[in-house]
Amino acid sequence: MPLVAHNALPTFERLKQEGTRVLEPNRAAQQDIRELHVGLLNMMPDAALAATERQFFRLIGESNPIAQFYVHPFTLPELERGAEAQAYIDTYYEPFEQIRDQGLDALIVTGANVVGPRLDNQPFWNPLKTVVDWALENVTSTLCSCLATHAVLQFRHGQVRVPQGHKIWGVFPHRVVDKIHPLVNDVNTRFDVPHSRWNAVTPEQFREAGLRVLVESEVGVHLATSRDGLRVVFFQGHPEYDTVSLLKEYKREVGLWSAGQREDYPPFPDNYLSARARALLNEYRLRLDAARAAGTGPPPFPESRLLASLDNTWHDTAEAVVGNWMGLVYQVTHRDRRIPFMDGVNPEDPLGLYSA
Repeated sequence: MPLVAHNALPTFERLKQEGTRVLEPNRAAQQDIRELHVGLLNMMPDAALAATERQFFRLIGESNPIAQFYVHPFTLPELERGAEAQAYIDTYYEPFEQIRDQGLDALIVTGANVVGPRLDNQPFWNPLKTVVDWALENVTSTLCSCLATHAVLQFRHGQVRVPQGHKIWGVFPHRVVDKIHPLVNDVNTRFDVPHSRWNAVTPEQFREAGLRVLVESEVGVHLATSRDGLRVVFFQGHPEYDTVSLLKEYKREVGLWSAGQREDYPPFPDNYLSARARALLNEYRLRLDAARAAGTGPPPFPESRLLASLDNTWHDTAEAVVGNWMGLVYQVTHRDRRIPFMDGVNPEDPLGLYSA
């Protein structure tokens, strides 16, 4: 929660110049202290539905120990589901129509399973456009994760993602390039982020679209915002990932190779596995090769032996960024969650970044 400049103390102005969020008394007086309602549009496939839900719930819940958050999960009926996942959705998820009628303060949009290189022929394409168009008019801020970022960059800004020669997969060091934006206030200027993608929207494409790039690395942009600084927040990496997420992806890819559904044996995710973990996995591949040669079933994957050697070098920064995002939404959202901004907030510059 921000400081209030309740007198003329010079420290308030100095902190503002350094990027610390400081409210004027008249703005603070307009804030209605209440819970925040956050929507989670979960488009992930059945196998990842609940895990993705937990990851984002955890990030939101741990981002601020004072505020109260009501998280409303929903999905798109156009996405094909198995019987078990559909029953789960029918029981616990809310229909978009109900969320639209009741309103949201903020919205998170996850990635989705894609068949083929194109996005505009996927079953989620038109329904996602409907949700995003509604959110841009009625929700204070929308956070797009990875593939959702690629989709919004295409249908809102005409920037089509670029296929990469190899999968960008692993944990990569990043650098804050816009140190005064309040989303990265009090965040380490260098930090790690997991990535897992075959495609990219390049830094040049983000900037051609008029977006504000906040964090980037050798693998491209991770964090950016719409030109106004808040209405849309873009993640291209996966800061929500659990410590074990990349290992589970690797295990799945090994299983596909073992079943003959992948031609090449998967490489290790970059900057993620210790020397001991890589040695264990190389030993496992030898055992797997021996089992294939003998015509026997694959040996069990040594996941439990690897867990203790995995490090998480990204979660605290992810929490800080999401906490900053929640705080910014709290400062400008209307007391009526069906209305995006409180009176006096300029929708084209809700954080005062251009007038500061």
